[in-house]
Amino acid sequence: MAQLYFKYGAMGSSKTANALMTRFNYEERGQEALMVKPQIDTRDGEHIVRSRIGLTYPCIYFHEMRAMPERELTRYACIIVDEAQFLSREEIHYLVHLVDDWNIPVICYGLRADFKGELFPGSCELLVMADKIEEVKTICWCGKKATCNARFDEQGRVLKEGAQVVLGANDKYIGLCRRHWMAGDLGPDFDLRGTGD
Repeated sequence: MAQLYFKYGAMGSSKTANALMTRFNYEERGQEALMVKPQIDTRDGEHIVRSRIGLTYPCIYFHEMRAMPERELTRYACIIVDEAQFLSREEIHYLVHLVDDWNIPVICYGLRADFKGELFPGSCELLVMADKIEEVKTICWCGKKATCNARFDEQGRVLKEGAQVVLGANDKYIGLCRRHWMAGDLGPDFDLRGTGD
């Protein structure tokens, strides 16, 4: 019986690398997995899923998957959705439909909360609807588990106001523990390239 999975983590927790490895595992066993992402995520070019460690794979956009006949989607052993936090409540319900009515496993990877500590709409709905929820862990500069996503400006100040969606990676965001996120402390070795060293 198919299930809906939500695998969430802070920035830098290798969610996309995990998604790409999951796709490879299916392929290695002779099964095809469909890689999908919302079109809003254009950081790595069109129709590409790319991890920070350099793994890449072609994908289709979520709206393109929705345009496919559902019977055609049943040829996939699994649907893997990267950056699932950007999906709407209604789009999550479509994934639930694929799982429950078409018996297609769906694995979603994404952030749980934004840089202000507020849930993304897609993540909120996944937390409610997913059959299985798993945290992909990473650490703060202090060594504690990073649970918060800090957005910072060109001067290295942690921001707590602004638009919910501003695309970026190490140049704009870093995962922090709750204590250092609340304090706005990027760490003693932080540099403005966002590498943390």
